[in-house]
Amino acid sequence: MSEQTFTLDKQPSGGQHEVLLDARDVEVHFPIRRGVIFDKTVGYVYAVDGMTLQIHKGETYGLVGESGCGKSTFGRALLRLEEPTNGTVTFDGTDLATLRGDALRRKRQDMQMVFQDPLSSLDPRQTVESLLLEGMHAHGLTKDKEAAGARLRELLSAVGLPAAALRKYPHEFSGGQRQRIGIARALSVDPQLIVADEPVSALDVSVQAQVINLLEDVQEQFGLTYLVIAHDLAVVRHISDRVGVMYLGSLVEEADSDELYKTPLHPYTRALMSAVPIPDPLVEDRREQILLAGDLPSPANPPSGCRFHTRCPWRQEERCDTERPQLRVVQIDGVPTSHRVACHYAEQIQSGQIQRHEVTATAVDPAALEDLPDVNLQEGGGQPFSTQ
Repeated sequence: MSEQTFTLDKQPSGGQHEVLLDARDVEVHFPIRRGVIFDKTVGYVYAVDGMTLQIHKGETYGLVGESGCGKSTFGRALLRLEEPTNGTVTFDGTDLATLRGDALRRKRQDMQMVFQDPLSSLDPRQTVESLLLEGMHAHGLTKDKEAAGARLRELLSAVGLPAAALRKYPHEFSGGQRQRIGIARALSVDPQLIVADEPVSALDVSVQAQVINLLEDVQEQFGLTYLVIAHDLAVVRHISDRVGVMYLGSLVEEADSDELYKTPLHPYTRALMSAVPIPDPLVEDRREQILLAGDLPSPANPPSGCRFHTRCPWRQEERCDTERPQLRVVQIDGVPTSHRVACHYAEQIQSGQIQRHEVTATAVDPAALEDLPDVNLQEGGGQPFSTQ
């Protein structure tokens, strides 16, 4: 497989259907506190607010959405790098909420993370050899030094780096090479699931292709399952078997990758798809163009009812404003049951019964923004050096 360009087609990985990870109604709420002497909770940032999805063994699940919608927080909550406020996460038959201390540490051998910024997620004071051995040592995989050394060389070979890289420090590598080291570190403990948080967003386009193809190669070589978090729809389409679209803390649409890109049903998904440029001026001029009004609402004060109704060109009064839609299978000819949408009027919008209308952007309350802690609003902030 060429490392300079994306391959043309992404084939489903084996058609396996055994559930590896099952997340139900996951919520992550960060408290907003005030006070000098008495620390008082005055509200919450609803970063993740009712996420339900399943990831099957051997597949790649792509999670997309705008910056600030809670994608990274959700990925970290799955690994309990952030403690969920509510909901359950079951990994390979084990409820992770029941694990504490050493039991949780041992389970993390099966769940690893590739962080968004490869430089800040690697300890600058450690060599590559030390970085890779740290996790292996934590899980008792370095008892045989000769076998451990052979394992390190195998890992570097798998990610396309020479054995000489073991003696170097993170700052001596390019961004793409550092991301390869992050992938090697995740692979070092032989996990089942890897959560890749924006694995190529900080890289040049040519390097992105190399890293994406690398992820596919090591998935096939090591039998991995991926949750890929991204905002680049082209990357997600290329690598994913199934795709979930996230908006303001919850899932609004989920479908097989080809099906979602062929027939986007949720108004938000349709707006995202219309923003992807097509290298054909005739098609580009004729296709549907949807420009969303306003910014993403504050997660500390989310809209009532459908979270998207303040920006939706197909909004209907009363029900959209007051009743929060559930993720459901739609009754549309040709749409499979694996395609789920959280929209009250998906069928009527698709049939043309409900037409688009203009949306007027509403002002954001400045007082609400002052209460929001910056660290909770930035995806990928405060990354630890390791998930071991």
